[in-house]
Amino acid sequence: MELLLASGNDHKAEEFSELFDPKILVVKAAPEKIDVAEDGSTYFENALLKAKAYYDKFKVPVIADDSGLNVQSLPNELGLHSARFGGPGLTDRDRAELLLKKMDGVSEREAYFSCVLCVYFSEKEIFYFEGRLNGSIGYSYRGSTGFGYDPVFIPTDKAEEGLTVAELHEWKQKNSHRAVASALLSKFLAQRN
Repeated sequence: MELLLASGNDHKAEEFSELFDPKILVVKAAPEKIDVAEDGSTYFENALLKAKAYYDKFKVPVIADDSGLNVQSLPNELGLHSARFGGPGLTDRDRAELLLKKMDGVSEREAYFSCVLCVYFSEKEIFYFEGRLNGSIGYSYRGSTGFGYDPVFIPTDKAEEGLTVAELHEWKQKNSHRAVASALLSKFLAQRN
């Protein structure tokens, strides 16, 4: 099966290509980016908005994802707004470093990544798959793999070692919020065929 990825994010396209068994699913980057107003109040709503917009334009089955970082001590600042945290013009690193600055002196550092995948086969066939990765915000920017907030996020499973997701490329491929949601999708597609 082939799905069109509803995203202009090259990192996501790369990550998805590594997450799926090509015998089951191939995810192709969209030929052009569509600006979609992500004004939903949940990850599910935003994933659906993106999936429907790309489906309506390209008329092929679509996979869309909405994901973000949820930080317990900053409940209204990231989440659905993770990609826009700090305002326009910031790089991924700028956003991650701004988060570290806002967390300076904060002892409650619990956080989790959320990912909701929406697979849009048609108006009557829409499916969702959700993944979550629990952890905490570290105290410094570390690691060179991954993107976004990976260099400041320490997964619960790696807390003893103190490693960020950006220092755990192979581990991330199997355990990230996106990997968990993708595994659920893969299982669904295997049972559907």
